[in-house]
Order: sequence, then C-alpha cells, then structure tokens
Amino acid sequence: MTEASATRKRRVVLVPGTKAPALVGTVCALIGLLNLANGIIPRFRHSRIHTWAGYLPGTVSSIAAAASIIVGLLLLMLAHGLKRRKRRAWTAAVVLLPAGVAAEALHHHVSPVDVVLSIGLFVTLLTHREQFAALSDPRTRWRAVYNFVVLSIVCFGIGLLIVSSHPKSEMGDPGFLDRCQTVFYGLFGLGGPVHYASDRTADLVGYSLGGLGFLILFTTAYLVLRPEHPTAVLGAEDEERLRGLLAKHGRRDSLGHFALRRDKSVVFSATGKAAISYRVISGVMLASGDPIGDVEAWPGAIERFMDEARAHAWIPAVVGCSETGGEVWTRETGLDALELGDEAIVETGSFSLSGRAMRNVRQMVKRVERNGYTCRMRRVSELTEEERARIRSAAADWRGTDTERGFSMALGRFGDPEDGDCVVVTAHKTEENDPSPHGDLKAVLHFVPWGKDGISLELMRRDRSADAGMNELLIVHALSNAPEMGITRVSLNFAMFRSALARGERIGAGPVLRFWRGLLVFLSRWFQIESLYKFNAKFQPVWEPRFMVFPNNRDLPRIGFAVMQAEAFITLELPARVRRWIPGVSREPRQQECAHPQDKRVTPLGRKAA
Repeated sequence: MTEASATRKRRVVLVPGTKAPALVGTVCALIGLLNLANGIIPRFRHSRIHTWAGYLPGTVSSIAAAASIIVGLLLLMLAHGLKRRKRRAWTAAVVLLPAGVAAEALHHHVSPVDVVLSIGLFVTLLTHREQFAALSDPRTRWRAVYNFVVLSIVCFGIGLLIVSSHPKSEMGDPGFLDRCQTVFYGLFGLGGPVHYASDRTADLVGYSLGGLGFLILFTTAYLVLRPEHPTAVLGAEDEERLRGLLAKHGRRDSLGHFALRRDKSVVFSATGKAAISYRVISGVMLASGDPIGDVEAWPGAIERFMDEARAHAWIPAVVGCSETGGEVWTRETGLDALELGDEAIVETGSFSLSGRAMRNVRQMVKRVERNGYTCRMRRVSELTEEERARIRSAAADWRGTDTERGFSMALGRFGDPEDGDCVVVTAHKTEENDPSPHGDLKAVLHFVPWGKDGISLELMRRDRSADAGMNELLIVHALSNAPEMGITRVSLNFAMFRSALARGERIGAGPVLRFWRGLLVFLSRWFQIESLYKFNAKFQPVWEPRFMVFPNNRDLPRIGFAVMQAEAFITLELPARVRRWIPGVSREPRQQECAHPQDKRVTPLGRKAA
C-alpha cells in the first residue's frame, strides 16, 4: 500500500461522511412541529377520526392531546442530537415516534403526512442504527439552569397558543394578562382566570399546560441529578506528562505552555511521545497551537484526537497552529487550513532602541522614565507570597471586563507553585500618600516559558491612571534584560490578518485588497486588529504565520462561534451572583485570562496591546 493510499484510507476512517443523520434530524424536527400543530389546533369538525374519538372518555382524548404536544416538543429537542449522530437521541426518538402517532390517534386527528414521516423515520433509524453511535458530550450541572430558562420560555409561548386556540369556548372576554396568568398557573397544575364552556376543552388546556410544566420539571431534574462529567479537566497526572514533554520539546512552539491550562482536556499518542490539549465548546473539539512533543509522534496524537472527535460527533478544529503544524494536520486528516494572522517574535540579541525606526518608542520610554517609573524583571519563583498576591489582585482589578478571557494564548492563572519558571515584569512608581490599594505597582507583564531560552507573552495589565506608554516601557525593559536571564527569543502579541493590512496599505494595492483592508480597519473599532498590528510593528519583530485548521467551509461559522466562546468574547454563563444560589453550579468564574484587556476591544486569540 502506498503512502498516498494509506493517507486516503485514514481520512475515510477519521472523517466519515454521511448525509443520513442530517436528513434524519431534519425530518425529526418536521414531525415534532406536526405533532405540536395537531395538539394545539382545535378539532377538525369533519374528521372521521374525530368522530371515533367522540366515543372515548373526554379525559383520555385530552391526555392524548397533551401527550402529542409533549412528544412534538421532545422530538424538536432531539433533532439536533440526531444530526450529530448521538446514541441517546436515537434511543429516545425510537421510543417517541410510535408514542406520537398513538397519541394523535387517541386525540382527534391523524395526519397522513405525519404518519408516513413517522413510520419512514422509525424504519430509517432502525436500519441505520450503526450511524448513531456518538457518545454524549462532556457536561456540567449549570446546563440544567440553561435548560430550565430556555424550556420555560418555549413552553410558556406554546401555552399561550394552547390557551388562545379555543376562542369560541371561552367564557367572557379574557385579556392578554388573564391568558398569561392562566398559562403560569397551568404549568403548576392550577386553574387560571380563563374558563371554557366545554369540559373537554378545559381538560385539553389543563392537561396540556400541566404536561408542559412536568416536562420542564423532569428535564431539569434529570440534568441536575445525572452524573457530572466536567467539560474539561486537566488532571495532575496528565499535567505532569505534559510538563515532561514540554521539557524535551517545548522550544518548538511558543504556544506549547498554554496546553497546561487546567480547563482543557488532553489526548496522548499511543507511544506517549506527543499530546494534544483541547476543549469541547458547542460541539466543536477545539485545539490550540501545535501538538506537544516529538514531531514524528504527532500523527499518532492527531489520530487519537480525530478518533475522539468521531466517537462524540464533534467538529475537529485547531486554532493558532504554526505552518509546520498546519501541514501535518492537513496531510494526516484531510482537513483544510486558513491563515489567521502572524505572531510577533523578537530576537533579544539584535534588539536595540537606536535608529530612526525606534525613535517613537525610544522617546516614549524616556518620557515615562523621567516621570519616575522603574521596572523589575524576575522569575515567579523569586517572588514572595505577598508579592504574588498583590500582583494577582492588581491584575484582576485592572482587567477591564467582567469575564476572564483567553484560551489559545493565555494560561489563566498567576503565581501557581508549578509555574515558578514563568517571568514577571512589573512597573513601579513611588509616590507619597499613594491612594492605590496596590501601592507603587502600576503595570505588569507575565510571560510563560518557551523552551529554555524563550518566553511567550501571556498577560499585560496596567493601572488606568498610570501614564501612557507603560506597555512600551515594560516590553522594552523585558527585551533589554532578557539576555541576562538566558532568554534569546520573546513572543509578543498575535496580529490578526496582518499580511492583509500590510499589503493593503502599500502603493499599488488592488481594489480587492484595499477593500479587505478597509473592512479590517472598520472592524478594528470593536476588535483590535489594526492597532495591535501597529503596536507589534514598533518593536521590529519577525512575523511567524499562524493558521486555523477546519473540516470544510460550512463549519467555519460554528467553529468561529466556538472560538469566540473559548476566548470568552461570548459568554453563556450565568452571573456569579446567580450561580452561587444554584446547587451543583460552580460559584467561581472560569479561569480564563486575557493577555492585557485594558478595554473591551480584544483579538480572537486572547492577546492585545494598548
């Protein structure tokens, strides 16, 4: 077997493609809508089935109508799981489809379209059961709160439709608030101010609202009581193995140390010589940077990564990998790659403030120094516990956003005993009667190791009341004093779409390139794209491209949404003051930290400059 044929075979195994689950999910949603309609819409006067149903006790018919509504809503909830080939969704759908048809038959009307679709879907599920083998997603208890809020809103809306669908049977002239009150009480099994002349209609409304309330209670209780499987956990043993790989191969990738974030999971190659850390967000298995470890063992780690994605029907994606990493990923898996931007890397041996190109930086640094600011550069292990606590507190106070940010280029912690080889640079200004709770501390940089002779910027924070130019002062001090600590390379910020910005401002740039640059400049009002590129360019760095790896173009919106969630630009969590009152929901904010969020404009890879 040739190498090319082996690669094609591996692609087939790791990225199976079938349209059956997507079609099944769509049909399931359609059946759910039909069941809801059949349960909510008033009786069909000329239906033969309605005539037969008239011989049944009113209670049986009303319960059947309520069951039809509940089954329809459950099928709608299961549709997405079926599209993702989830085994539990398949099991529930096989049970609910015949139950839905039986409920409609006992109620009043059986839709031929609904019956045909239900039977066809039931047979399809049985004959294609091997395609629905995906395991459940990692989960946390706070999902129960999300389910309660969303399902309550949906059920309240359906309840309003049910209450308002029988105007001829209503007694009096109830208003909108009366209907809302009836729905609210009905979800708890109580009567409301809206009354009906027909007992059958009253039973239908009452059982339907009660069924919706039971559905909210049952699903929420199930999510609260089910065994908790955290979304991402980096255990002590896995962290120790990762640190061992970084000790041997950490010099290769400046983002390698960020694999030690403790809100990530990790998979190792069969030999244990390579590993990939990741998080699962919105059905996307998101890795960052290159695999950790021996390059020759990367294919084994990538294979395990893809196997895990296939087993759970997750979309595999990598954000911020190097060019070498992108080539290995695309070769081994058949995925595609997209250039995201460039990482700014400065060689400390050649860095100097002299020359016309560094004039603005040189003047700004001298001005800040004349105002009485000094800097110190140390390993975290050299700090006292009091200094660590003060820096940690100051960084939190200067964050500028309610949520900790970062994923691919942020460690999410400071001062941990295991991170003693990290480097911290602090700026101080001694003033009499300084009212600041952090004393003379005015700004801080935090770097993580990049092998034995490099560091990578992880966090940059400053007091908003400090003089402008603090970031330049800190970076220049770090670059100037790094050689004394044996550091020859410093990775600074990541600049999104840098090449497009650079080419678009050159003479002779075409209309398409100028339009693309103009769009990026416009987006810089909310995301620091152009300003971050210009800030990095001040230090005359070497630009290293970074890429995103993804299956196909139609997955890009979902992957982009997952990246925004991972970097905490989009948060779906409840406020801390709400979480603390909910049993089983973490009371602590996620340990995510943006590199230096001095305002709310951020870059999609977690670092930004002033």
